[in-house]
Amino acid sequence: MTALESAWSAVGGDAALLGQVSPVVREGALVARLPVREAARACVGACALAAAEAGARRAGRAEVPRVRLDDGAVATAFVSERHLLVDGRAPVWFAPLSRFWQAADGWVRTHANYPHHRAALLAALGVPGEDPDAVAAAVAERPAREVEDAVYAAGGLAVALRTPEEWAAHEQAAQVARRPLIVRERTAPARARALPSLDGTPLLPAAGVRVLDLTRVIAGPVATRTLALLGADVLRLDPPRLPELTDQHTDTGFGKRSALLDAAVDRRAFEELLSAADVVVTGYRPGALDRLGLSARALAERRPGLVVAELSAWGAYGPWGGRRGFDSLVQVATGIAVTEGSAERPGALPAQALDHGTGYLLAAAVLRALTERSEDGHGSRVEVSLARTAHWLTQEVEPGPAADAVYDAPDAWLAERDSARGRLRYALPPVAFEGGPHDWARPPGVWGADPAAWR
Repeated sequence: MTALESAWSAVGGDAALLGQVSPVVREGALVARLPVREAARACVGACALAAAEAGARRAGRAEVPRVRLDDGAVATAFVSERHLLVDGRAPVWFAPLSRFWQAADGWVRTHANYPHHRAALLAALGVPGEDPDAVAAAVAERPAREVEDAVYAAGGLAVALRTPEEWAAHEQAAQVARRPLIVRERTAPARARALPSLDGTPLLPAAGVRVLDLTRVIAGPVATRTLALLGADVLRLDPPRLPELTDQHTDTGFGKRSALLDAAVDRRAFEELLSAADVVVTGYRPGALDRLGLSARALAERRPGLVVAELSAWGAYGPWGGRRGFDSLVQVATGIAVTEGSAERPGALPAQALDHGTGYLLAAAVLRALTERSEDGHGSRVEVSLARTAHWLTQEVEPGPAADAVYDAPDAWLAERDSARGRLRYALPPVAFEGGPHDWARPPGVWGADPAAWR
């Protein structure tokens, strides 16, 4: 089974439609020891095919449009954050304390881009200021897994480097491996809100779909950014007390609106939004929304017919089920950093491919759930995790066919436009099918500047 066949099967797609996909394989795209190029191509391909299928269904077309799957577009989009320029300025994506550190018996990777995570890291290590040399000295005195446990206990993020074999022996790895790449579960049916027929150009398979976006960082926002490309009314909600990285929001905010609302405080406003939503996408740590009565099962019970899409780092189960996590940390825990590194130092994938890949898989699962709902009215719950995507990449994806072209520069897949944040250079979307959109209808706005209301 090819990676695309695997990804398309995971979202419940009809294998007969795979013939509609025309790949352009390029040498030099996402070069790595692991088959990152094949995995990335498959994630985007499954998403594009799900979009083409949904568009054909809503437009009443007998044939699903052909999908063009170009490694150049995929490779450029998988590092979209690196291509972003704001008025000619390149953002800085990792803070000084987000990096590898040498411990007494190995390596530790920390993530401290957000102020609250940075404060927790420093508290756990007993370092009073943000001096990298002081952090290095504190980590060097302790075993790597002791640092991991101490930082997590303090509410921060740190992961000890593990080999693939060490991760395979971990209980979390065993639980991850037992799950499918995408968990799909049908929920109660309901009379779905009528969506408008599609008869315009471009073909927008998610036109009129209301998506409540409760995600942050990269993977979840990539999924909702993709749904926005395809015509969905995506409203991202953030609690005012949680800071966001402005450039990160700009990269993933294309096509969407952004509002600030605390669901715990302004419950009536949140419930009004929920009552009219078609899709809810969540990306907070497992259990974080449960105390507000916003677990996937609770949402499905209160709103039959709703599509609920859940994203987590490690999976919502097992000994690490309640832990926070990011792509860089999952690479370190699952042995990817060892595979991609050297004897002297751990390495990394050529992109935050777990984030981006999982994001496109999640969007694909949502699109297929909407297509299924149009047939029988049933809602759905879909669940993905970075750790499960990592398992798929390292254990299930095989190298693909030889290249028939070269990827030597991203220029063909970059564009520029003005926005509320200034002049932007950005990566174009890789999801492409015959008659579909080639760019987002609107640039990203200012974080939190929109009203918390549907159009």
